[in-house]
Amino acid sequence: MALYEHIYMARQDVSQQQVEELTTALTEILATGGGKVTKNEYWGLKGLSYRIRKNRKAHYTLLNIEAAPAAVAEMERQMRINEDILRFMTVRVDELEEGPSAMMQKRDRDDRDGERGGRPDRGNDRGGFGGERRPRRF
Repeated sequence: MALYEHIYMARQDVSQQQVEELTTALTEILATGGGKVTKNEYWGLKGLSYRIRKNRKAHYTLLNIEAAPAAVAEMERQMRINEDILRFMTVRVDELEEGPSAMMQKRDRDDRDGERGGRPDRGNDRGGFGGERRPRRF
């Protein structure tokens, strides 16, 4: 069986519970084809770089998949039909990552920064280098 990393984006007006139900349905499609999902990560509602079908945000979900190519093709076919899914991408990999993905590690790091009290004091907040001022030009 081949190994895949699969990410999909769901519409912003869909609830998190509906996204989880969508993930469950996709997992069942893969199981029917003889595959399985080894990791499922919900990354949350994030802003998009540009609008996709009038959406400015999307729910991101990562799936690590171990399945035959036919099962993945069927899952992708079902995703094209579903109007709640904005985009998806499946990449075949040699081996799957263990532990949390880079996006989840970033979230953990952001949570730790909040516990320390935010960003460290950097002097003046005007930007530039160490109090250096540039003359204004009009």
